[in-house]
Amino acid sequence: MPSSEKEPLYVRLSRTLQQFIEQGVWQPGERMPSLRQLSREHRVSLSTAFQTYCTLENAGVLEARPRSGYFVRPARPVLAAPLAAPSATTATPVRISRRLAEVLDGAAGSFGPFAAAVPALELLPVAALHKATGRVLRTAGRTSLGYEQAAGNVGLRRHIARQAPRWGGNLTADDLVITSGCLEALYLCLRAVTRPGDTVAVETPTYYGLLQTLENLGLHALEIATDPATGVDLIELEAAFERQQVAACLFVPTFNNPLGSCMPEAHKQVLVELVTHWQIPLIEDDVYGELYFGPARPRACKAYDRDGWVLLCASFSKQLAPGYRVGWAAPGRFRDQVERLKAMHNLATATLPQLALSEYLAHGRYDHHLRQLRQAFAQQVQQTTQAIQRYFPADTRVTQPAGGFVLWIELPASGDAVSLHEQALQHRIGFVPGPLFSAQARYDSCLRLTCGQPWSAGLEANLATLGRLAGLVEPTAR
Repeated sequence: MPSSEKEPLYVRLSRTLQQFIEQGVWQPGERMPSLRQLSREHRVSLSTAFQTYCTLENAGVLEARPRSGYFVRPARPVLAAPLAAPSATTATPVRISRRLAEVLDGAAGSFGPFAAAVPALELLPVAALHKATGRVLRTAGRTSLGYEQAAGNVGLRRHIARQAPRWGGNLTADDLVITSGCLEALYLCLRAVTRPGDTVAVETPTYYGLLQTLENLGLHALEIATDPATGVDLIELEAAFERQQVAACLFVPTFNNPLGSCMPEAHKQVLVELVTHWQIPLIEDDVYGELYFGPARPRACKAYDRDGWVLLCASFSKQLAPGYRVGWAAPGRFRDQVERLKAMHNLATATLPQLALSEYLAHGRYDHHLRQLRQAFAQQVQQTTQAIQRYFPADTRVTQPAGGFVLWIELPASGDAVSLHEQALQHRIGFVPGPLFSAQARYDSCLRLTCGQPWSAGLEANLATLGRLAGLVEPTAR
């Protein structure tokens, strides 16, 4: 029997359709026959027709549009990645809060959930978390109403420690401090290793929430060049260490927000060796670490830490329950200082969310949920990228993250993200313009879009509008 006859029918049919497309039977952008029509014309089942189109979609030949069917993907070249900005030569006092408040207040009530980096509720295990909370209320009773110890619930800390091998770590419950979200973990770690007026090295661009934390603590930001794929430039970082006094590094090495960059493991190992040699604490924000698209979770920098100079911070906000506000820190040699600061700051993290998460991690099929969530985010990032490719100006650049759910977009040279933001709000479409991701207000032509919501015709329509506005926007004189 010929080898081609051994192949599944949908594979042979997909090859035939791809040949037709290459021969011009269907042009780029044209709608393909419906599933029923394909089934009828080729005398195959609906299941085979569906598998055929899925195969062509995965191969990049077709694209599915909600409630519209399958279309031949436009033969437009893949968008290039944004360019890396150079390192800053001096540290900068951070003054971002007023600008951030203006942007967030202006975007209140906007359609098109591209601004906030939060997962859609329908992607979260709501029912399982409710069941876990109900079991806690029935069994813990009054215990759930009392204060926890400053370090956090020991059961929850044990569950987090058991997950450490995922990222290459080896922790015990005593190594951890539970916090009110990842931002509090970062805040406490910064307080433990810096004083007002100190300089902290950060990636550029970096998450505006990290810059706001530096501002609240009276710290200066030293922006280090960061590649959109491989992360912070280690040569530039070492040069900064040699040139000036740096009190700490505050990096997101795994799926940086907003770039989505992920440092290769060899780079992470060198980074840890570098900060250990200089005895400069590295505060590692790993809040997106579990949201990888590849076959394995990237190792954290903390995996290479032997002397306690890496303070690892994370939370359950991006994958389980944003509103529970439960995060944690593994602060290494600074663990006792962080626990004392936690006790002084707000005594302890709320008890009930800790107990509920501990119960869920024990019985809630966490790994199964993460697999589904990763698949959803990977698909949503791909669909958003395809829409940007369809609707934005031809010279637009966009990142290609291997995890997380944010995209960093660089408009053509004349683009102005602040003006685009103002015009987009008139259409009730919100996003975060690039200058908010820099202490020096860089990135006038950049913006961050989030992909936390399931794809829909409404999202695509908003991106089409945003792309059209991006092609019309005039730079603002400043």
